[in-house]
Amino acid sequence: MTAKPHRLRSIIGGSAGNLVEWYDWYAYSAFALYFASAFFPSDNRTIELLNTALVFAVGFLVRPIGGWLMGIYSDRHGRKAGLTLSVTLMCAGSVAIALTPTYEQIGFVAPLILTLARMAQGLSLGGEYGASATYMSEMAGRKHRGFWASFQYVTLIGGQLTALALLVLLQSILTEAQMDAWGWRIPFAIGGVLAVVVFWLRRRLVETESFRNAQDQELPRSSALTLFRDHPREALTVMALTAGGTLAFYAYSIYMQKFLANTSGFSREVASGIMTGALLVFMLLQPLAGALSDRIGRKPLLVGFGVLGLVATWPAFVFLETVHDPWIAFAVVCGLLLINSGYSAISGVVKAEMFPAHIRALGVAFPYAIANAIFGGTAESLALWLKKIGWERGFYAYVTAMIGLSLIVYLRMRDTRDHSRILED
Repeated sequence: MTAKPHRLRSIIGGSAGNLVEWYDWYAYSAFALYFASAFFPSDNRTIELLNTALVFAVGFLVRPIGGWLMGIYSDRHGRKAGLTLSVTLMCAGSVAIALTPTYEQIGFVAPLILTLARMAQGLSLGGEYGASATYMSEMAGRKHRGFWASFQYVTLIGGQLTALALLVLLQSILTEAQMDAWGWRIPFAIGGVLAVVVFWLRRRLVETESFRNAQDQELPRSSALTLFRDHPREALTVMALTAGGTLAFYAYSIYMQKFLANTSGFSREVASGIMTGALLVFMLLQPLAGALSDRIGRKPLLVGFGVLGLVATWPAFVFLETVHDPWIAFAVVCGLLLINSGYSAISGVVKAEMFPAHIRALGVAFPYAIANAIFGGTAESLALWLKKIGWERGFYAYVTAMIGLSLIVYLRMRDTRDHSRILED
């Protein structure tokens, strides 16, 4: 899979920044098992995690605002400018979490600051997804666009994996008391420092040819009105195809760590180890799935995810309820993530290929962020609430149903590989 030197440098540079952005975002979820009691002290572990998950969901609720504002910014001022702005907001949120005192020290102000920090990170990530998906899709050549664009999810998963790997490392060198007291602050401090490095890297990126060409034409300015007036079918398709895919991703990866500890009965350390290994496998699958989409098309992979996810989700979660062997749990989780690769590896490029350049970043970011907030951001909270009221399996049914609804969209949509609106090669 070759690429022109400037393309390869730009894809690597964009990928490195994307990894740090997602590391900062996922550090919250990875370390929630330790800092939940610092901000939401309770005698009930599920309630602590539920409150922490609700703040996680708040971060998602502002992501559509970030997708809207920063999508427009990226379409009007450039993909490079949008990527630079997003990492600035992410840095501010990470530093704030690292330095915030606990509930015991400053009372309700502590969870308030935590919530505001997550809102800043949500604004950042709302724009990051659209800007990075657009940038990497536009930088990749037509022949291998699926392969190169898949590195958006390689780095997305890489960020999550880095957060989990750091968790495993800290668990091995710090006592549980130290982790609960101050060890959980370390990843957020590291994230703030790395974001500064990424800011410098992104200032040196090359702008895409698609954006430069669009600037030379008399085209409508990017706005939400223009998006839904001129491209309503594409915008609604992005929302619908995202719903099942993003919910499955958060169920299989983000919530799964809590599920293994809170339902299957594994220790926090073992649950973290299982997910670290599974996510490494998941990350390595993305380029393979992306390359496959270049050969057979994007649509067959999406349909494959829809069919297999519809069939496997319920029995896999039911089976994991009573699994006590970590290697068996690891195999089942890997199987679910393999299924999800049919969506994750190509989700960014599929969306980017639907829109013309002058509104592409907004078209990718805004509808995606709306669906992601509704279905991805609420996944953990809903799963924990259903467990709390004694109907945990209702979550499995919900995930299965949403995958089924997205499958209908996959079956009806055109294959974007063959109908791409990215004109430059």
